[in-house]
Amino acid sequence: MAETSRAHARAVSAPKDGAPPAELQDAVRWYATLVLARRFEDEAERAFRRGKIGGYLHVYSGQEAVGAGWLAELRNDDIFFTAYRDHAHALFRGSPATSVMAELFGKATGLAKGKGGSMHLFDVARGFYGGYGIVGGHIPLATGAAYALRYLSTDRVCLCFLGDGAVNSGSFHEPANLAGLWGRDGLCPIVYVVENNQYGMGTSVERASAVPDLASRFAAYAIEHERAEGMDFLAVRKLARRIIERVRSTGAPFGVEMLTYRFAGHGAADLFQPYRNKDEVAKARSQDPIAVLERRLRDAGLLNDADVARIREEAERAVAEAVRFAEESPPPSPEELDRDIYA
Repeated sequence: MAETSRAHARAVSAPKDGAPPAELQDAVRWYATLVLARRFEDEAERAFRRGKIGGYLHVYSGQEAVGAGWLAELRNDDIFFTAYRDHAHALFRGSPATSVMAELFGKATGLAKGKGGSMHLFDVARGFYGGYGIVGGHIPLATGAAYALRYLSTDRVCLCFLGDGAVNSGSFHEPANLAGLWGRDGLCPIVYVVENNQYGMGTSVERASAVPDLASRFAAYAIEHERAEGMDFLAVRKLARRIIERVRSTGAPFGVEMLTYRFAGHGAADLFQPYRNKDEVAKARSQDPIAVLERRLRDAGLLNDADVARIREEAERAVAEAVRFAEESPPPSPEELDRDIYA
């Protein structure tokens, strides 16, 4: 009887969600990954305050549906770049939580051998070409990489995640112009994913951008563009599938502004957040992407209380193991200073 009810729930919910049952079942796996990423970020903040993480730290809590939705549709041989809020992107792409945490701790077992830290994660074997600390600094690199993919006669694509603040920089406009030019000949298969979390550090988009509809900026460079909500994993994934398929087939660039929200401060030192009030944050939290996906999966009969408890326990264990691994790993040796550099 229980199985019959569950099958009925799946059949009823699938048309409503606009997603086939197989995709909803796969979303259970992604739900677990979102839970892991959130728990990872919570623990990373604690480790920073304990003095275990040097440099600086920016967490992704609240924005998970964007990174996960897009990376869920990326092929294994595709590539992507992002900015400094990059831990979750690495986890979504399959980087081990142990290696990500070890990099934050500056250990030799980290993704970048402990020499990159929080803002400079890399996992080239998985197509992750880096997090970058300079605002907008990775956009020219991603644009050139996209050109190279088509120059080499492949059908691979490149995703470039960037923040709303980066759209006002010259390092956005110059490569966007080139992408528009190269795209005429099908030579720039890139998707610019603008993660508009409403604030560039402590300044709202409305106070920083004369044209707050950031997607419309792409029109100046003849790049197709859209603006979409970014708090629903299933909706983001559906959007990502359509646009990635288009870019893969045409070789032309596409710009997407994803409207999302960061629940934490800009960085670990942004404790009091005087630029926004508690009511605004509470309203955004009512659309927590993890809770939104959980509701969809419960409605489909694919999650219950026991499943949710198990997934949370597994995330807790995985993060505890990541911290233990990072704590016990050795620091980079002095010889590493001369390795992996050009000159």
